Amino acid sequence: MAKSTKTTLITGASSGIGLELAHIFAREGDDLVLVARSENKLLTLKEELEKKHSIKVFVIKCDLSLPEAPSELISQIREKKLHIDHLVNNAGFGVFGDFATETDWVKEKEMIQVNIVALTELTKAFLPDMVKRSYGRVLNVASTAAFQPGPGMAIYFATKAYVLHFSEAIAEELRDTGVYVSALCPGATVSGFQNAAAMDESKLFKDKKLPSSQEVAEYGYASLMNGKRVAVHGLANYLLAQTVRISPRNLVTKITRKLQEKANESFC
Repeated sequence: MAKSTKTTLITGASSGIGLELAHIFAREGDDLVLVARSENKLLTLKEELEKKHSIKVFVIKCDLSLPEAPSELISQIREKKLHIDHLVNNAGFGVFGDFATETDWVKEKEMIQVNIVALTELTKAFLPDMVKRSYGRVLNVASTAAFQPGPGMAIYFATKAYVLHFSEAIAEELRDTGVYVSALCPGATVSGFQNAAAMDESKLFKDKKLPSSQEVAEYGYASLMNGKRVAVHGLANYLLAQTVRISPRNLVTKITRKLQEKANESFC
């Protein structure tokens, strides 16, 4: 009996972890719905994946920082009569700098819209059908930032804490339904993220040997398919996440602040 084809929706699919996840799901035979702001990159990826894996790829240009974007995206998918079996909420970005004096509220509001609102709205839209079919997978890309406060990226860390806790909560609600939710928590990774967040000179990234987006994506895919609720990539990151939970909060916050600072600045 032929294996039925699944359809996977991936946001932020034009680069980094999202791009690598697109390659992985395509390799596994899924049809894809790829979403990002860069239509040209997605069209190039569509051509490559369809030719290499003999799958169908749908491209939707969408800026999830706009409040109306998630509902428009959902409408387009329903108009195409696509049933989403796997949802990958990968789109997200960070803003680097002190909240009171350095960061821009407009950009931070867009970050909340992408990292929290869009992720939640898409999950809300597609989860009920997954439950009805007794099958589904949701991968929400969080971060090791989810485990502690983040001076220097206060709102970003807070958004990722939301993603982690939201994912864990609904994963428990969905127990025994055939639908699984995983929160992927990578640490610092080679991707476009640090450039977008202006973090290239922070101690977290500068002169560090970091895992590739492909490594993180492979780990995330395996964790999702195995039903792992919280997937922290890398042993050091896992141990750090566990240590944070039992350490004094003031100490954790000070250490995080130090890591967020530019490499040529002193901590005081």
